[in-house]
Amino acid sequence: MSKTNKLIITCALCGGGTTRKQSPYLPLTPQELADDAVKAVKAGAAVIHIHARDEEGNNTMETDRFVEVVTTIREALKANDLDAIINVTSSGAKFSEDLRVAHLPILMPEMCSYDPGTLNWGNATVFLNTPAFLERLGKLTQELDIKPEIEIFDAGMMGNVEYYLKKGILKAPLHYQLVLDVPGGMPGNLESVQYLVSKIPEGSTWSITGIGKAHVPCMLAGLAAGCDNLRVGLEVSVWFDKNKGELATNEQLVKRAVELGKLVGREIATAAEAREILGIKKR
Repeated sequence: MSKTNKLIITCALCGGGTTRKQSPYLPLTPQELADDAVKAVKAGAAVIHIHARDEEGNNTMETDRFVEVVTTIREALKANDLDAIINVTSSGAKFSEDLRVAHLPILMPEMCSYDPGTLNWGNATVFLNTPAFLERLGKLTQELDIKPEIEIFDAGMMGNVEYYLKKGILKAPLHYQLVLDVPGGMPGNLESVQYLVSKIPEGSTWSITGIGKAHVPCMLAGLAAGCDNLRVGLEVSVWFDKNKGELATNEQLVKRAVELGKLVGREIATAAEAREILGIKKR
């Protein structure tokens, strides 16, 4: 259970796989991503999780593009007198391991994703995270004082995290991000949540997100289990109400998470409060 009543909301703006065919509301350009970040923070998000897209809208880890995206978001937040924790991805099996970390020392984000294992994503492609890469990324997060967001897709990844903690590649206290209902990973149900939460070390913080149809059920399960953080956004689900055919915006998804949090008696954390909960120093 969370040690605080405060609830952190993370908005994952676009992810690497969501397309404009799925939703016309998906932000792709640096300015679109910045505009959505501003709306999400105004709606209650304390953390912005960032992927970059190229000129054609494809997922990219190209360093200059990533720097452009994050810089544009930072400038937009500053112009609107807003504060948010910047959390950048390090994922992308089709990109070189060098490219997956090249933006970190340049941008010096407060957080970055850390995927502690390999997965047959959607039974269609390999979500590759080699032991060598995980050691490299773990050491780099400590050198640069970046808080790793430990994304857990499958049960075996919990054992990998324990191994890297013992080896000193990762440093406690950690922040776990449960990412459920990815085909090839753990289903987005109560059984998965109960099992994974039981394995999270004392003193850690944790967040939850469910992909697609599992999005709202996982939020509810996470709130019932006392999560510290909910992650929402068009990376996770393009639907606000699929039964009614109603597509979502990032702003709408954040507002709904805020409403659910308040409904169960949680106060929504500001970026400053989120830093305190997560043990992050403001850049």
